[in-house]
Amino acid sequence: MPKLILLRHGESQWNLENRFTGWVDVPLSPKGEQEAKHAGELLKNVPIDVLYTSVLTRAKETARIALDVRGKGDVPTHRDQALNERHYGDLQGLNKAETAKQYGDEQVHIWRRSYDVPPPNGESLKDTAARTIPYFEANILPEIKAGKNVLVTAHGNSLRSIVMFLDKMTQAQVLELNIPTGSPLEYDFDSAGNILGKKYLTD
Repeated sequence: MPKLILLRHGESQWNLENRFTGWVDVPLSPKGEQEAKHAGELLKNVPIDVLYTSVLTRAKETARIALDVRGKGDVPTHRDQALNERHYGDLQGLNKAETAKQYGDEQVHIWRRSYDVPPPNGESLKDTAARTIPYFEANILPEIKAGKNVLVTAHGNSLRSIVMFLDKMTQAQVLELNIPTGSPLEYDFDSAGNILGKKYLTD
């Protein structure tokens, strides 16, 4: 019974500083490194045949730390910017509270939580899904259908869009979805690629 494990990277330095990060390549915070280690502990009894990550350091480091803790040797790895975080455009690097003062709480809330309204020169969640879902269907789903256990280490919005696809969520439902950092989300599939169940791995 193949498995898909979705893992949002551990807390980054800009998560800690409450900044819009997007495609800016910032490192994990010390807490994020600990979250990655804990994820590795949770994955110790889960066979992993192949790894997919974004090209951003925080996702790659989360995967590296988790797999180091988990042990059991090297895992074939694929990295692609299709799995990158949503691009926040002109908001990248700005403190979220300061941005709300500059543009107004309502406008920033629309940029952050609407489905199809992008921030200036950035991506909406709809735009993010337009690259993550085709990549998932073309590359990751065939691995699952071939019976492999796949770990995907990526970001809040790229993973939200994949979960939206897997769970057949509406646009309204996905806006309420939050994926916690460093918490492996496991899907079980049958041999035809149908989902049998899902759960967060816990101690």
